[in-house]
Formats: sequence, structure tokens, C-alpha cells
Amino acid sequence: MPQLSAPSAVMPSINNQAERLITLGLPAAITDETLRRAAARLATSAPEGSLLVLHERVAPASDLAPLMSLPAPGRAGKAGERRHGFVVTDMTDVDLFGPTPDAELPNADVYVVTGLQRGDEMQNWSPEEAEPTLRNAERTPLTLTEGIHWALQLPGIIEPGACFMTIGSRLVKPNGKYDTRTPALWISGGTGRDGAENKGAPKVGWCWWRNRHTWLGIASAKARVTH
Repeated sequence: MPQLSAPSAVMPSINNQAERLITLGLPAAITDETLRRAAARLATSAPEGSLLVLHERVAPASDLAPLMSLPAPGRAGKAGERRHGFVVTDMTDVDLFGPTPDAELPNADVYVVTGLQRGDEMQNWSPEEAEPTLRNAERTPLTLTEGIHWALQLPGIIEPGACFMTIGSRLVKPNGKYDTRTPALWISGGTGRDGAENKGAPKVGWCWWRNRHTWLGIASAKARVTH
């Protein structure tokens, strides 16, 4: 099994992460003070590099995606201009992608994800190939909303040639089988239905469960904790 990657960017403290989420704009389902109290409690025991996450029932992917941003590329915009995140047009059901059994979420509105790894060494692996490897390594795949939270705290985690899939989120079809779309985060090229105005923007898209992509890793974590 390959060693799973951990990007070198330094994660802000848990309390600072809470303040950033508040600055970006919280969903109405949780108050600023509730988040601050939860963050202060979690900060006392969270390992360095942990990620503060709002449960997807509180902050669904469709609400979080537009909060992501990256600098406008090249001469595409004025100095300081940023491109904001979006969900691709053929994923209007994005909030129906729930956690898989390998990515069981805690029953808490706010929790911490530890041991984040982008999984660069799994570039050119299909989600189908990666799933049992992560399980055997006792790691849990990131969900889509967890991946977005990561990008909100460290926008540079989504970079050209090194983006990632979040295979901990899948959609269950009416027949009980999984939809073969697998959520992923990458940078839009501004082509096709994305629109030229989205060139360089962080993008919530999808890939097929059995397809490989040389520029998409498989993001994972060590654990999810609430205390």
C-alpha cells in the first residue's frame, strides 16, 4: 500500500477555524456562539492539524460550496479578485449524497476530523480501488462537506494537478444501489457548462466510481471526534 500524503500547509487553530466560518457566513441552523462554544471545547483535545466541521445536516454542500474561493487566474480579473466555488449543473442533487458506512458521522452538529490526508499517492486510482485500501489502513474517506470545510480553511488544498475525490459521500438510488457518481473537488477550466466566468473557481463536481484520474487523489482522515 502506498503512503498516503499529508500536504504541508499549516491548519489554523480550532478556535481560529470557527472564526473563519463565522466570517464566511454560517447557515441559520447554528449560531455564532454555539459554534464558538463547541470549538473551544474541541480545541482542548484536538490534535494539531485537525479540521473543524459542521455536520452536513447543519451545513449542506450546496450552502458551503459558494463560500470557497481562489484567486482569479492570470489576467482574468483585477488584482485581489477571487473566483467563488460552485456545484456543477448536473449535480443539483448534491445534498442527497450522504455518508457511506466507511464514513460514519458522529451525532453532533460540530465535530473534528483528525489526520487529514489528500491522498496524492492515490492519484490515478479509481474510488473502487481506493475504498478497500483505505479500509485496510484503518482510515476513513472524507465526505464532500468535510472536503469543502478543508478548502474553506486552506483554499490552496485545491491546486492545479493535485485535487481530490471525497468518496465518503455517495447517493443511494431508489433501488437501494449506489449512484456511480462520486463527488470531487477541483478547479474549473471555465469550459462547457461551467462558463468562462468560473475559470479558476473551486468546483464541486463528480467522477465515475470506476474511473481513474491522474490529477485527483482520494482524501481521507484518521478519525472523527466530538470530545
